[in-house]
Amino acid sequence: MAIATRLFGKTGTNVTQVGLGGEGVLRTYNREPEAKNVIEEAAAQGIAYFDSAAAYAGSQGYYGQFWSRNNELRSRIFQTSKSAARDKEGAKIDLEQTLQTMGLERLDLWQIHDLRTREDLEEIEAPGGALEAFVEARDAGRVRFIGVTGHHAPKILKYAVVSWPVDSVLMPVNPAEAVLGGFLDRVNAAAKDRGLAVIGMKTLGASHYISAENGVTAELLLRFALSRDISTAIVGCSSPAEVQALARSGSEFEPLTPEEEVSLVELFRPHARRLAFYRGVS
Repeated sequence: MAIATRLFGKTGTNVTQVGLGGEGVLRTYNREPEAKNVIEEAAAQGIAYFDSAAAYAGSQGYYGQFWSRNNELRSRIFQTSKSAARDKEGAKIDLEQTLQTMGLERLDLWQIHDLRTREDLEEIEAPGGALEAFVEARDAGRVRFIGVTGHHAPKILKYAVVSWPVDSVLMPVNPAEAVLGGFLDRVNAAAKDRGLAVIGMKTLGASHYISAENGVTAELLLRFALSRDISTAIVGCSSPAEVQALARSGSEFEPLTPEEEVSLVELFRPHARRLAFYRGVS
């Protein structure tokens, strides 16, 4: 069974509803054989959203090796990356290095990475800030779409979603967030109002959320994420078996029933703040 696709916001592009995250074995150095197996298995399984970032260790290089061997697949795989530069020149350098490392002429999505503070926002949107480089890259065709990412502070991410000319937002989508509020309600609503694609991350909490004792499986957590109004959920993988499980979740997805969602969220409620370990402020 093929992995279902969803619209990527108002861009007119479809992406698979599960994607290969940039964590797992991809966020390492010197593990080329394992990374090769994971990326190639993702492509073979029909996963067509690939996540990466300049900050993710050797991930861009691993993808570069894949693309050097599999250029014929380029048109069907949505390749992304990110830059954490806050100034225009730094972002431009990051993009050139990313494209060179991956051996690509353009990215499908380039994202302003890891917004955390008001100072981040001020630097990025100021004259000579990184936002200028992102918009110019999209206008020049070096990237198809631009986005923002954040998991630290919902208010900061919402500002960028509302105020900046972006196409997507990458944010946490998991039961702890349903308890805490901020990302799944306010940021998501703002994104939908503007027609932005929403990409879910932290869906498994780096596998910390999985609990055989409580019946919390990776499949259940992905069903939670995909039952939300998002374009895709990304998960980092460290083996072909994990990739296969991710692909199954994308092809066999059934929305959670209201009863299932309530039960899952209640399991997270007493420990939500601790489980949202990636957060800084609310």
